[in-house]
Amino acid sequence: MSKPIIEIVNLSKKYKIGTRQTYYELGESFVNLIKNPLSILPKRIKPKSDGQNTEIWALHNISFKVSQGDRIGIIGRNGAGKSTLLKILGRITAPTKGKIHIRGRIASLLEVGTGFHPSLTGRENIFLNGSILRMSRSEIQRQFDEIVYFAEIEKFLDTPVKHYSSGMYMRLAFAVAAHLRAEILLIDEVLAVGDVTFQKKCLGKMEDISQSGRTILFVSHNTQFISRLCDRAILLHEGRLIKDESSDKVVSYYLQSELGTRAFREWNQKHRAPGNEVSRMKSVKILDKNNNMTDSIDITEPVKVELIYEVLKEAWSLVPAIQLFNYKGIVVFTSNDTDIYWNKRIRKIGIYKSIVTIPGNSMNEGGYFVRIGMGTYIPWRKHFTERDVVGFTIIDSGKKKSARGGYVGQIDGVVRPLLHWETE
Repeated sequence: MSKPIIEIVNLSKKYKIGTRQTYYELGESFVNLIKNPLSILPKRIKPKSDGQNTEIWALHNISFKVSQGDRIGIIGRNGAGKSTLLKILGRITAPTKGKIHIRGRIASLLEVGTGFHPSLTGRENIFLNGSILRMSRSEIQRQFDEIVYFAEIEKFLDTPVKHYSSGMYMRLAFAVAAHLRAEILLIDEVLAVGDVTFQKKCLGKMEDISQSGRTILFVSHNTQFISRLCDRAILLHEGRLIKDESSDKVVSYYLQSELGTRAFREWNQKHRAPGNEVSRMKSVKILDKNNNMTDSIDITEPVKVELIYEVLKEAWSLVPAIQLFNYKGIVVFTSNDTDIYWNKRIRKIGIYKSIVTIPGNSMNEGGYFVRIGMGTYIPWRKHFTERDVVGFTIIDSGKKKSARGGYVGQIDGVVRPLLHWETE
């Protein structure tokens, strides 16, 4: 039996609040070392003492094994320790305690342009990253044309990457990480940067990578990506490993437990709320037909989603929207506010409430979660979106008339409408 390609034993990471540390990606360190041998040393700023030694454990005694060819998604709330885990595996930061055994070359894509040197051209950065992975020049050259074609940057290949747009940077960064022959690929939420076409292209490439026997660890808030790409998922919460099973089971547990999204979400600090200078969210609720907050609704009853938001800047008409996903990450539907009066009306500064009602006998049994957004038609602008904000469960008790009829088994499908039948 072969040994795991990654083995993590009792891994922990501690940070001191108020202490800033600068860590460098391996590629950046390589270039900086040539320019200035002292430049790669961590830069520390001593915090002002308030008489307390405050520490945060970003990870607590994490242990798991990864076999070659595994596709593992890592999910959890913000601050759960997901990115910290990948940074330790990518050797960007060191663990405080525990052991890690890695039996393969790692390519990491933890931020847009990770490992790139801004003053070097796209061409030079491709060869730099390959050399860091201990690839020969001939090996890099064999992959070179495919990398450039995938990234769609032929015209800018000999331009320093500091002049690239974020989209160009993103495409090249992913192309380099995906095509250079590392056995392990670490990816942290970077697909959120690209457009929908590019996201699909990246997902297809990652599926090809996994089928070739290479290993992927993928952090994302997008549970749809996790369900599609990964066979296995790990749920972290406050630095602890909560669940490690098949991706469908872990995603379903996360979305339907108090660790994931539930029926109410509120942002008390304006700067942390989804939004921009025009509008910011205040709260989102799931309500029943009597306007009572709930996270469990009978299949025959309507579901209401209440959005409360603040308009901070006049002169914009705003269109709130929701998108519904099931626990497998499949999009059930998207709905924009259809009230023409409000769509064309300039919003004055103040607090607004919008409620959208999903009719009963529309959806199948199971867990669902809501993505919210805000846009403007004239002029067109997407102000913000936020995934996995609230969640709820649809239950068929069998006591009311639904599409189940007399059937008692599981019924497949994303939706389960009660349709009219006639027989002669």
